[in-house]
Amino acid sequence: MPAVEETQITKYLSQYKYVAATKKDVVDVVTSYRSLSYDLQSFVFNDGTSKKLFTIQGTIPVVYKNNTYYIPICIWLMDTHPQNAPMCFVKPTPTMQIKVSMYVDHNGKVYLPYLHDWQPHSSDLLSLIQVMIVTFGDHPPVYSKPKEQIAAPYPTNSYMPQPGAPGGSNSFLPYPTAGGAGGSNFPPYPTGSNVGPYPPTPAGPAGGSGYPPYMNFPQPTAGGYPPAAGYNPSNPSSTGTITEEHIKASIISAIDDKLRRRVQEKVNQYQAEIETLNRTKQELLEGSAKIDAIISRLEREHIDMQKNISILKDKEQELEKNLEALESAEAINPDEAVTTTAPLYRQLLNAYADEAATEDAIYYLGEGLRGGVIDLETFLKHVRQLSRKQFILRATMQKCRQKAGLAG
Repeated sequence: MPAVEETQITKYLSQYKYVAATKKDVVDVVTSYRSLSYDLQSFVFNDGTSKKLFTIQGTIPVVYKNNTYYIPICIWLMDTHPQNAPMCFVKPTPTMQIKVSMYVDHNGKVYLPYLHDWQPHSSDLLSLIQVMIVTFGDHPPVYSKPKEQIAAPYPTNSYMPQPGAPGGSNSFLPYPTAGGAGGSNFPPYPTGSNVGPYPPTPAGPAGGSGYPPYMNFPQPTAGGYPPAAGYNPSNPSSTGTITEEHIKASIISAIDDKLRRRVQEKVNQYQAEIETLNRTKQELLEGSAKIDAIISRLEREHIDMQKNISILKDKEQELEKNLEALESAEAINPDEAVTTTAPLYRQLLNAYADEAATEDAIYYLGEGLRGGVIDLETFLKHVRQLSRKQFILRATMQKCRQKAGLAG
């Protein structure tokens, strides 16, 4: 697609919420179907309000009874596309008349299972158009008006190109006329009181008849789609006659409704089972992760324990050897238990030992005086002697430490 067209599409979609996804959808459609064009037009809702919406309109090729016809359609994209399904309409030309069915109501609104079950992440416009082509091939959405109903000044034969004609203003070939091949007579376009449950709509975009607003469309019947306009099973005279087609549509709708309920029940059941299985799977995965973490921690602790056991065994052997050495060794002289590396350190050690002994002697003299073992005169005499000796020892220790370069 030319860059100019892509730029124009991007400009039209500037107010949309999901521009990238919507643009991709539109580009795929207009690239695959050159007979479709795009525009930005005002959509008028039933309450009189209007909004600028992106629209795709033109013709799509439909094969009916081995002949190709070009059916005019119009697709309106909501500004939340693709989160919400688009609105699809059949736009008949002056020589065409809408054929109401379970897929198209008298306003031209299209009802399809694909629209009813629209999924934002899997549904797209290209698939929607392909579904419309297949559905319209089985259930034509329009048929030719009788010649006497075609308004002047249009020539009667100017709207009847041969099947397979290329797209364009004269390519809207209607489906077989009433009473044509096959012998089936389609009911006329409903008027007056036969228009069914749909309210009249205000003037719509592009000068044409308006479409119902997206939120105010009639809800589909139990089968998912509205019945043929004007057909009321409780009042057969509303259409004059009950045709075979009406009976067939009613049976199809009932079967479709029953099948949908059955399928929905099964889907809900299986979804509940899947959710339960998913929760169980998640719990099992979480439990597996916890078990793996515990096993890893236990393996690390086992390795550490083996290392500690090996260390303890080595220490035990070392202790046994030391005990054997001590048992076989001779008695140790306490004075020789501690040895020094230099005479200065020996002098310091001896002075410290003497000073500690002197301190103990003074202490026990005090205890003897307190206990009445010695008198005061004897206590003072010996304390004076010991104090002088303690002073000399402390002075010696201080000088030794200075010489040895020790702190303090």
